[in-house]
Amino acid sequence: MDFASQHGPRPLPLFLAMLRSEAAENPDLVQRAMAGLKRFQTASRERPMRSLPVRRRRGRVTLRDAGGGATASGRPVLFVPSLINPPSILDLSRDRSLIRWLRTRGCHPWLIDWGTPGAKDRDIDVAGHVERFLLPLIATFPTPPVLVGYCLGGTLALAAAARSRVAGLAAIAAPWHFSGYDDEARAAMAAQWAAIKPTSEALGLVPMEALQAGFWRLDPARTIAKYAAFADLDPRSEAARRFIRLEDWANQGAPLPHAFGRELFEKLIAQDRPGQGQWRVAGATVTPAQCDAPSVEFVATADRIVPAATAIGLSDRRAGGTGHVGMVVGGRAEQQLWQPLADWITALPTPR
Repeated sequence: MDFASQHGPRPLPLFLAMLRSEAAENPDLVQRAMAGLKRFQTASRERPMRSLPVRRRRGRVTLRDAGGGATASGRPVLFVPSLINPPSILDLSRDRSLIRWLRTRGCHPWLIDWGTPGAKDRDIDVAGHVERFLLPLIATFPTPPVLVGYCLGGTLALAAAARSRVAGLAAIAAPWHFSGYDDEARAAMAAQWAAIKPTSEALGLVPMEALQAGFWRLDPARTIAKYAAFADLDPRSEAARRFIRLEDWANQGAPLPHAFGRELFEKLIAQDRPGQGQWRVAGATVTPAQCDAPSVEFVATADRIVPAATAIGLSDRRAGGTGHVGMVVGGRAEQQLWQPLADWITALPTPR
C-alpha cells in the first residue's frame, strides 16, 4: 500500500498554472499559497503506519488483515476502497484509522488493496474488478462478510453484494446515480477524459496525475486556499500534521487500467448505466434491489467529489454535513460515521 510521496501537489506544473490563473489579481493569496507549498514540501513526516499483513492474494490484489490474525474472532468486515487513491485513507494514522478502531468494537476488519496495475491489466474494466478480484476474495471467507465500500469502492461493493452472499452492505459516499452530477461537472469530466484518452490508450494505463487534475477542477479556488491557509498554521499543531497526512495521501496513488478509465468515464459517468439499470456485471445487469442483505448508505451532504445526488438511494440512508474525506477521517468522523457504522454492524443478524 506504500507509494512514493512527491511531497507536493501532483502534478506540480498544473497546480502552479492553476494558481496563476485563479489568483492572478490577488498577489497576497499567491504569496501565501507559495509559502504554504514550500512549507509542505519541506515539512518533516511522521513515521508511517506499519502495513497490515497480507493473508490472501488474487493476482495483483491482496487481502490485508486488520483483525489481529487469520484465526482471530469477530464478525468479518471487508472494506472495499476506491482505486483512485491509496486504501490507506481507511488506516491513515494511529488516531485516524476507521478499520483499527472497528477492531476494538468486536469486528474482524479486512482491507482490499488493489495493488499497482501494469500494462498487462489494460483490459480489466470496472466490472472486471468485481468479477476477477472482489468476488473470488469474498468467496474465501468461511462465513459471509459484511462489505463496507468507500467512494467508488462502494459502487464495486454493491455490485459484488448483488452477485454473492454477504452478511450486509454499507456504502460510504458511494456513487450510483452518476446523472446526479450537475451539467458543468459532467462536461468537465467528459473534457478531461477526451484529453487523457489518447495517452491512456498508448500506455494501457490512466496516470494518477490526470485524475488528480480533474479533482482540482471541481473546486480550484479551494485547492489554492487550503495551501494558503496551511502557511498560517503552527507547524507543530495537530491541524498542520493532519493537513500533511491528507495531502500526502491525496497526492499518492496508482494508475488505473485503461479499460477501467474508459468504462468509468464513458459508461458510468457519461451514460449513467448503473443509475439507468443498464450496468452489466458477471453477465447480467446489476441493481441495488438484487442485494438481499441488510444495507445502509452514509452520505456526506457537503461532498464535492461524490455529491449526495449521486447516492444509491437505499431506504436506510444516514446523512451528515461533512465532506468526502472528512466523513472518514475528520474531527466528527467518529460521531457521524464510525460509531453509527459499528452500531449497524453489531445489530446485524448472526450468519447461519
